[in-house]
Amino acid sequence: MSLQSTQSLALIENWPVPTAAAGVVRADGTVLGAHGPVGHRFPLASVTKPLAAYAVLVAYEEGAVELDEPAGPQGSTVRHLLAHTSGLAFDEHRVTAPPGERRLYSNAGFEQLGDHVAKATDIPFAEYLRQAVLEPLGMTATSLEGSPAKDGVSTVEDLLRFAAEVQAPRLLDPRTVAEAMTVQYPGTKGVLPGYGHQNPNDWGLGFEIRNGKSPHWTGSSSSPRTFGHFGQSGTFLWIDPDARAACVALTDRAFGPWAVEAWPVFTDAVRAGL
Repeated sequence: MSLQSTQSLALIENWPVPTAAAGVVRADGTVLGAHGPVGHRFPLASVTKPLAAYAVLVAYEEGAVELDEPAGPQGSTVRHLLAHTSGLAFDEHRVTAPPGERRLYSNAGFEQLGDHVAKATDIPFAEYLRQAVLEPLGMTATSLEGSPAKDGVSTVEDLLRFAAEVQAPRLLDPRTVAEAMTVQYPGTKGVLPGYGHQNPNDWGLGFEIRNGKSPHWTGSSSSPRTFGHFGQSGTFLWIDPDARAACVALTDRAFGPWAVEAWPVFTDAVRAGL
């Protein structure tokens, strides 16, 4: 990593947060740089979702579930739930739209996914996630302490391991991961939490896809293929295939105007240093 890129990670020092840590990793697991307490355990909020989605995809490859089998509300499938098109409300287990019609970002949908996989495998979802993803990747500081939508706790060190895996999959067939970063139900519009209405509001299987979204939490230099997730606890993980790198930043201050302002500048600085 260049001196410039190392300095770019140090920009987290200027963020108005009590604690922050960040790191950048290549597909081969090479950590190009890190800053802050990378072993500190932070609540992930919605950055939990990509981890949960990866476990669901392991269950799919193991034959425990199918992507297009019924799950969630009437007419919905595992794929709908992963792509936030099941029609379930944000935080309530009630249907507000027909499946596939709108991108309704839904914590409830991920909770129903967790229940579905737990039932199919006869293993509690938190334990399934541990066995399927966390343990094989050596993510010993990571745990799911409640909802598969938002109750993960992890470190920058562990999430860099996960980000390397997603870039060069060992736990999944690369074709499955390619599907996860491909837009599901193209042309679907909806609200990106914190950033307003997006048309289209592109999403893969558990991963948000940048494409042409504006405004967005990644940088102006981030490629359209960039995918990942951010969390309301002031956390994010992005993977930019064009840059052949991924970045994780974790904080202990809730997402808000400070993040909307700071994150794109930070991402552009990191991207410039690669």
